[in-house]
Amino acid sequence: MRLTSFTDYGLRMLMRLGSDPERVFSTAELAEEFGLSRHHLTKIIQKLAKVGIVETRRGGGGGAILKRPPEDIKLGEIVRILEEGKVLVECFQSGGDCSLDGHCGLKGRLRIAETAFLASLDRSTLADVVLAPSRGVPAGLR
Repeated sequence: MRLTSFTDYGLRMLMRLGSDPERVFSTAELAEEFGLSRHHLTKIIQKLAKVGIVETRRGGGGGAILKRPPEDIKLGEIVRILEEGKVLVECFQSGGDCSLDGHCGLKGRLRIAETAFLASLDRSTLADVVLAPSRGVPAGLR
């Protein structure tokens, strides 16, 4: 399974927010840390704010902060939210094109694999993967 860059950066951003859950992180600071445009990061933050995972604050000292404790946020929940509307394969889409429709033994197995992938992520929380507050982003995550 491959996650979109939208989800990848959303997870990274939440790992940073989870490193200091009481702190408000500015979008400029987060965008610079991850080498991402502020516009793209803002879209991610807005989606997570809409579902109550982060809270946004405007003005001086504004930015994003976790709305829930990191130990209450399942990784599977985050992936489901950020990958919403994305399908593993085209035939999962409503009206998706498949020349094997009705004769395919793969579709059901892929659904099982996708479910198992998300169930595995549901066994971990954001608290399990937060970044160390004083270390910054490891080179491999940029």
